[in-house]
Amino acid sequence: MSFLAPLEPVDYLVIGHVTEDLTPTGSRLGGTATFSALTARALGLRAGIVTAVGEGTSLQVLDGIAIARIPSPHTTMFENIYLDGARKQIVHHPAARISFKDVPDAWRNSSIIHLGPVAQELDSQLTKQFSSSMISITPQGWMRTWNGDGHVLPCAWESAEILLPQAAAVVISRDDVGGDEELIESMAHQTRVLAVTEGSAGSVLYWNGDRRRFHAPQLEEVDATGAGDIFAAAFFIRLFNTRDPWEAARFATQLAARSVTRIGLDGIPTQKEINECLMEVF
Repeated sequence: MSFLAPLEPVDYLVIGHVTEDLTPTGSRLGGTATFSALTARALGLRAGIVTAVGEGTSLQVLDGIAIARIPSPHTTMFENIYLDGARKQIVHHPAARISFKDVPDAWRNSSIIHLGPVAQELDSQLTKQFSSSMISITPQGWMRTWNGDGHVLPCAWESAEILLPQAAAVVISRDDVGGDEELIESMAHQTRVLAVTEGSAGSVLYWNGDRRRFHAPQLEEVDATGAGDIFAAAFFIRLFNTRDPWEAARFATQLAARSVTRIGLDGIPTQKEINECLMEVF
């Protein structure tokens, strides 16, 4: 393992693959780890990433974020193909898996631990190792598999019954569960706080037996890539700071909506946007 910054403690640790996303204009860095860590930094936290990545992948856009880099023959690569408005996703060359031993000692007591798998790369036992942290989960990478050609398919989250009760908060998208309301309700009953993102419609929050919807401002969408990860990081951080899930959901919905007005990592929140969203919450 190599470290791309001194191993000082971090406030927000995200564990999962950074990705190379193939687009019509070329490859760009993506993945939950990338978008969430950059959002955490924008919100003033010391952010760290534990990831597996190939030697040829540049992490320059993550300059200023501490990275524990696990050697891997490849970087996880996703390709999105759009036909008649429907998206087909292909995964190329999944990177190496990540285990607890890959997490530096200095980071194991981070205030917020964000488990953000994208391609089945994390062991479900990870949650048991971080007893003093706020365990936050975006489980999309446990809810997808792929066939021999790399075509991504939905699958059951096999460790859900173990991990949902252990999490302080969970964020999923409606697409992650194919819009299955019964499954969403089941997950909400198994975890403390569940946020469900719904793209331009905003989000729905389940907490303490209650359900509330948060509408997103209608802004011109340029690129929605990463909006869910920006939502998740903003939600987890605001929840940690305020202990108020409703306020956290309002803030995250507003911030994520602004991100879609720019392309890729340019959608990371600006200080002006953060201040605007904080004022709207209050």
